[in-house]
Amino acid sequence: MAQMIPSKVFFVSGIGTHRSQLGSFENALRNAGIAKYNLVEVSSIFPPYAELIDKEEGLRELKPGQILFVVLARNSSNELNRLITASVGLAIPRNRTMYGYLSEHHSFGETPEASGKFAEELAAEMLASTMGLESYQIGEKGEYKLNDAILLTTNVTSSATVKVKDEWTTVVAAAVMILG
Repeated sequence: MAQMIPSKVFFVSGIGTHRSQLGSFENALRNAGIAKYNLVEVSSIFPPYAELIDKEEGLRELKPGQILFVVLARNSSNELNRLITASVGLAIPRNRTMYGYLSEHHSFGETPEASGKFAEELAAEMLASTMGLESYQIGEKGEYKLNDAILLTTNVTSSATVKVKDEWTTVVAAAVMILG
């Protein structure tokens, strides 16, 4: 059986509203550009040597109905004025023969900046623990340093406030993996 290891990864985010929670989720996926694919949620490993590409390049490689593996964060509410966020954080080691981590975070009442930072830190912590390191520090430019390993860290975050009473709002953030 062939190994299914993604060679490319890209990030998407979206916001949707609807009178039903499912409808708002569908609209958020449409807004993110991934509604016309069959999504399979996977856990949090960024494959060794995988290339991080931009959304437009990634979407050009896909066909409607294609099965996509995604690390997906999502959050929904129909509570008026409720702030919701969904974030996926990424941490990649300098040594690309090693795998990195993706983390999902969803919250209520948290700013998009705080949510994204938390997701990044969570990914960095998970990676640090696999490298046998218990601590990390933030460098001058915001990068994470683990002994001599400097990680690329980033996040994708979606945030919205419920604006209409009893109307569902959903936010999604995802890392989409392309096999090949």
